[in-house]
Amino acid sequence: MVVIRSADQPGDLGWMVQAHGELYAAEYGWDSSFERLVAGIVGEFDPKRDAGWIAELDGRRVGCVLCVAGDDGEAVLRILLVHPDGRGQGIGGRLVDTCLEHARARGCRVIRLWTNDCLDAARRIYLSRGFGLVDEQPHHSFGADLIGQTYRLTLV
Repeated sequence: MVVIRSADQPGDLGWMVQAHGELYAAEYGWDSSFERLVAGIVGEFDPKRDAGWIAELDGRRVGCVLCVAGDDGEAVLRILLVHPDGRGQGIGGRLVDTCLEHARARGCRVIRLWTNDCLDAARRIYLSRGFGLVDEQPHHSFGADLIGQTYRLTLV
């Protein structure tokens, strides 16, 4: 059974960093600079201002997402991940929906996110929820040539 819960248990934040580092290295060949980026995002996470969730499958962590405060009432969706053990069960969509519900409840007008075009499954989730592509730029990061993309969704 899949459960989406607050990311407030010991080890949750560390798991987010580790899972991103390991998974993106294995699936995309990204180097440890990506794990450092995720560690920085998690390090700035403030539970008084921000929210995060863990997806568990039969008691094991298999996914995560953060919703952090942005500028001018914006929310920012960060570090969505679904581990291969949890894929194909709608976990990514449930995590994004939880983030959107939270942002709406907090009165955020807009939510944005940054991703890379090679992350097809995540992009499909974002597009299916109404996010629109507002910018894309090629960049060399994490040991790879990538195309970074910014998506936005108006919430009100």
